Amino acid sequence: METSADGLRTLWISLLVLALTAVLQAGVVVLSNSVALLGDTVHDAADALTAVPLAIAFLLGRRAATRSFTYGYGRAEDLAGVAVVATVAASAVLAAVTAVDRLLHPQQVGHVWAVAAAAVVGCLGNEWVARYRIRTGRRIGSAALVADGVHARADGLTSLAVLLGAGGSALGWQVADPLVGLVITVVMLAVLCSSVREVGRRLMDGVEPALVDAAERGLRGVDGVRAVGALRMRWVGHALRAEAEVAVDGSLTVAEGHRVAEAAEQALKRAVPRLVAATVHVDAEEPAGPEEEARAVAAESAAVRAALR
Repeated sequence: METSADGLRTLWISLLVLALTAVLQAGVVVLSNSVALLGDTVHDAADALTAVPLAIAFLLGRRAATRSFTYGYGRAEDLAGVAVVATVAASAVLAAVTAVDRLLHPQQVGHVWAVAAAAVVGCLGNEWVARYRIRTGRRIGSAALVADGVHARADGLTSLAVLLGAGGSALGWQVADPLVGLVITVVMLAVLCSSVREVGRRLMDGVEPALVDAAERGLRGVDGVRAVGALRMRWVGHALRAEAEVAVDGSLTVAEGHRVAEAAEQALKRAVPRLVAATVHVDAEEPAGPEEEARAVAAESAAVRAALR
């Protein structure tokens, strides 16, 4: 509930900032007829609207698990990430079509200084939103919110590109504005590829390898754990769940084995941020027989003799 509230607050505040930025830029677009600024405005508006599916996902994630959705509704956040990707793709197509049309039918850009000022405002607004979303997304473990923040940062860079178009227009180079519009489209496509990778990994139950390494180290440090077997982890919304197999001494009683499993579960939660639940399966390791013990002693003696030589 607390992490969802943080996500919702971030979304609504960033939505307000981006909406104000887009409205300001749209007014300058009407005055100047700048296709580069139009592409940037469309991108800002699309970025603001992506807050809606993310907010719905955070609200759904608060619902308790049911007999049909036994893991809860956290995966709605990953579906919202798909909506973010689709929005970026649609805005890239619109920006590209508009820029190509302007290349084929050049028009003079007016109020160049207003275009430059709107570009600076767009850059500052998007960078502030990007930092806010990325910081919150990393804190609560939301890949969709981080992807949306990266999207906003790319918007800020494209706003700077609009300055180049304004400069070219001021010098009388009419194709500068639509060329910058095409550059903005390329940046959008780069952001799209990055977001597809991140959201796709979550949908395929992928996790960062560093999280798996941290989980294994935590399990190996538990008293009574002799070996770590299969370890599976996945994100459900912005929370992690894990399943692990550990080997213990076969001479332990059921109660003792259960205590080792509980200690292993707590160790996992301490080692891995955002891990909310872990299932630990205990496998009993058969005690070594007389022959195995004799072979182990002989091998140890041979190693000592080799070291003395």
